[in-house]
Amino acid sequence: MPKSIVVIDYGSQFSRLITRRLRELNVHSVILPAASSVERILSQRPAALVLSGGPNSVTDPGAPGIAPGLLELGLPVLGICYGMQLLARELGGSVGGGSAREYGKAVLRERRGSLFDGIDGEFVAWMSHGDAVTALPPGFTAQATTEHGVVAAMADASRGLYGLQFHPEVNHTPRGMAVLERFVDLAGVPRDWTAANIVEAAVADVRARVGDERVLLGISGGVDSTTLGLLLNRAIGDRLVAVFVDHGLLRQGEAREVAAALRDLGVDLTVVDAADRFVTALAGVTDPEAKRKTIGREFIEVFTAEARRSQAGGGPIRFLAQGTLYPDVIESAGVPGAANIKSHHNVGGLPADLGFELVEPFRDLFKDEVREVAAQLGLDPVLRERHPFPGPGLAVRIIGEVTPARLDALRRVDHVFISALREFGLYGATWQAFAVLTDLRSVGVMGDGRTYGHTVALRAVSSVDGMTADWTRLPHEFLATVANRVVNEVPEVNRVVYDITSKPPATIEWE
Repeated sequence: MPKSIVVIDYGSQFSRLITRRLRELNVHSVILPAASSVERILSQRPAALVLSGGPNSVTDPGAPGIAPGLLELGLPVLGICYGMQLLARELGGSVGGGSAREYGKAVLRERRGSLFDGIDGEFVAWMSHGDAVTALPPGFTAQATTEHGVVAAMADASRGLYGLQFHPEVNHTPRGMAVLERFVDLAGVPRDWTAANIVEAAVADVRARVGDERVLLGISGGVDSTTLGLLLNRAIGDRLVAVFVDHGLLRQGEAREVAAALRDLGVDLTVVDAADRFVTALAGVTDPEAKRKTIGREFIEVFTAEARRSQAGGGPIRFLAQGTLYPDVIESAGVPGAANIKSHHNVGGLPADLGFELVEPFRDLFKDEVREVAAQLGLDPVLRERHPFPGPGLAVRIIGEVTPARLDALRRVDHVFISALREFGLYGATWQAFAVLTDLRSVGVMGDGRTYGHTVALRAVSSVDGMTADWTRLPHEFLATVANRVVNEVPEVNRVVYDITSKPPATIEWE
């Protein structure tokens, strides 16, 4: 495990973002709950600590505090918002409310000191606090103030202790990354969290974990499992049993592309064509949750049968690899405010008698880091930069019953939309884009004839992690081009609409 900056989470909505920002600086960072003991914190090999913001006031009875003995470890510490106030109060300063309240953008005054070295010009910071430090602890100096006289930054450089009343991690603090980088450098934290080092360490860990045993991996066609297949192939070669269950619910040409990419990179892949089975099982099913359960049940049965076949033909398989990501780990650790897990890439519900032990090489990675690993392993950019795709596939992008004809129509519409996004250079400007085949039909006119065709909805959103999202303002000319192509190339469709709803209140997917 590399040296880390441990983010102690006091319930801030930005704690995960702090960790992501530090990793962007090539620093390994992890999140632990505020209630973590010193022993648990030390188990993460901390080189420095960040105390996050939070919704509480440090003056409230029962407000979460600093673990006893933590500051005595002598580690560099950066307190952010609530974390700064906590640091000040713990070390003998004072914190108060009243006129100290500041929300939104503020321009910092009288900047000086090590945190701002080399950062010239106006500094706009994002504030979100009701309390503020009213008296600095002994040994601390103010490194910045706001126009209201509030201490915006403080430091005791001799002890490596720093505080920021603003949020450097958010985009609303345009030069916040420079301040975080200054803290990393002042703390002397190694900046060795790179894709090359991640791959090297993961390969070594897998080899140490599995020894000479075989490992089973289910390939879904998504970036996570595809990249995991490449990593495991590098680590254990032909002892990887990679199974791709083609349920017939992927996008146009996707199953073929994924299989070809993995095989071209040396993965011995078994493809199970189960498309007819899945479509038959979905006949007459219209409820979204029932679709998901049906697909999940069928997948487990197909995957289990293939696992047993592989064990019968090649000997026992001890390990099952899964693409668990760090957000899943954060949630299971009970970090306050963590998001609900989307775990469709994991194979749950397998019979207990298969007796697999789990291997999770990506459990320390965020999604964007998996993409960097994919690049390091040579995965084609078209595949590694694909937009997120739901586990149940196109079944939950068809409102109502899933039939071969409706699947075919949606595939062609989606292909027109995605191809146009790439053609116009807009694919990378959206976090996710797709088409939905609605259960609406409407009257239209094509040539001299009346039509009664399907209505499709186009959806494109901008997001960081999918927890919230805004609809993407695609150019009207582009949308007009796509709509024209759709009705001409997919004759079953005679009406195209564009979804302009954000999340919340809507979800990104329709089902």
